[in-house]
Amino acid sequence: MMGVALASPPARAADPQALAVSCSGCHTNSDKLTTAIPKIRGLPEAVFIEAMQGFRTGKRSATVMDRIAKGFTADETRQLAAYFHAQK
Repeated sequence: MMGVALASPPARAADPQALAVSCSGCHTNSDKLTTAIPKIRGLPEAVFIEAMQGFRTGKRSATVMDRIAKGFTADETRQLAAYFHAQK
């Protein structure tokens, strides 16, 4: 009896808005609220990506962002960067 190799379906592209929901717990979108945690809305994409890479590699100090950044793939990070950059 021959086995049949089943190919797994391609990974679905992440929904950047759904990914961004986890960020809103700490990073406010409100212009009326000021916190010690910076707003990420409107950031240039390169700045966002560089920060996430810094957290991921330990080059940027963090309390929790190092662990959070490691939870996103490079593609998800790029999608988040584009999503937050578009938020004005």
